[in-house]
Amino acid sequence: MGSLTISKKILDKYFGYLKNLDNNAKKKLIIKLTKSLETKSEKKFEIASVFGAWEDERTSDEIISEIKSSRVEKRNTANL
Repeated sequence: MGSLTISKKILDKYFGYLKNLDNNAKKKLIIKLTKSLETKSEKKFEIASVFGAWEDERTSDEIISEIKSSRVEKRNTANL
C-alpha cells in the first residue's frame, strides 16, 4: 500500500481535531499509529503466476464454432 505525504499545515489541522479526544482514545490512536509504522514483509508478486495455457476439453474448431454461433447481429433500421 502506498503512503500519503501531507504538509505541516494539514498535520496541524488534524492535531487540532485530535487534541480534544479523551486520553483513552488518544492512547488507542497512538497504538494504531505505532502498529502502522511496523514494517510488514510484502508478498513478492510472481509474474509467472499470470501465465498459463488455456485448459478446455473442446477442440479449437469447437470453440471457434461456439464463438461464431453466439454472435448477435444488430440491425437498427428505422421504419419510415
